Amino acid sequence: MIYLDYSATTPVSYEVFDTISKVTKEFIGNANSLHALGLKSSNLLESATKQIAEIFNINTSEIVYTSGATEANNMALIGTAMAHHKKGKHIIVSKLEHPSIYAICDYLKSIGFEISYVNNDADGLIDFDDLKRKIRDDTILVSICAVNSETGIRQPLKIIRQIIKKENVATIFHSDVTQAMGKVPVNFHDVDLASMSAHKIFGPKGIGFLYKSSMVKITPIKYGSGKTNELNPGTPPLPLIAALSKAIRISQTDLEKRERFVNLLNEKIVASLEKYPNILINKTKYSIPQILNISIMDVMPEVMLHALDKYEVYLSTNTACASGEVSHSVMAIYNDLKRAKHTLRISLSYVTTTEEVNKFIKIFGEVYDSLKSKKEVI
Repeated sequence: MIYLDYSATTPVSYEVFDTISKVTKEFIGNANSLHALGLKSSNLLESATKQIAEIFNINTSEIVYTSGATEANNMALIGTAMAHHKKGKHIIVSKLEHPSIYAICDYLKSIGFEISYVNNDADGLIDFDDLKRKIRDDTILVSICAVNSETGIRQPLKIIRQIIKKENVATIFHSDVTQAMGKVPVNFHDVDLASMSAHKIFGPKGIGFLYKSSMVKITPIKYGSGKTNELNPGTPPLPLIAALSKAIRISQTDLEKRERFVNLLNEKIVASLEKYPNILINKTKYSIPQILNISIMDVMPEVMLHALDKYEVYLSTNTACASGEVSHSVMAIYNDLKRAKHTLRISLSYVTTTEEVNKFIKIFGEVYDSLKSKKEVI
């Protein structure tokens, strides 16, 4: 098997799986309970949270556990909208966001909020001048992802925050940092709110967190009992939280070294694909090496995807939550509908091997040539 879809999800690492198993067996108490078993679980919850907070130099109170980035995005956008609607109903997002952001924006529009979409330049970076123009006195929120899930384009969050605060100091800045975690450094002090998921960094599915600066107020969108999490009440999923903490610690090890290795793999694939005149590389100087987007202009991406499946080679057409759809990110950068309809995403990891990449290049070439001869086109 050659797995090249790490941006969709990652397998759970052995170390993280061991943590889940151990905590499940040994910490049976509800962390909200007052008895000894509950206190034992509560202490582990506190320890796991403290470890995450120390890694990112934030306060433990600023970590809100969620089921993943989608729930965290909902908390951030809807919670901000509900808390600040009396100040304004204007929200700005980029054209390079995860589909969950646009779904939330559609809901907010339906209840009276105004959504503006900031432009990007030819390299996929946010157009700073357009952002300045769009920020108004009634702009309560800007949401721009740290790394685009389809093209890997990384945004300069610190600069974007400076622009936002200069134009309107009260405007809250949110970023979905899911695709940045474990790939490039993340600084939560560059934003007011941030979302992430564990399953992108070799952790389990069903857990993530929302970073919420202590300076920011948002309204809960869920209600219930449980003293440990006012924004997301209920029994804390302790095995998942401990696993998340372990996954984060592992993900932050040797970031630069891992990125250099993945970059070599990326360049090797690009060099092999550039020889095909009908394969376009959707990559700019701001794309991180872990995500490589291509457009196969003379073969339908789904056909290529299923043909590779037969060889146990696994890619995505675009982001997993929008598989089979037009790539809005590629469209936003290249303004070419055909190119946006024909995308494939190759996502690499530091655990990807050179041998796997060499096999992928060979199989890809054979499958592509075969499909072209069969005229598996538009």
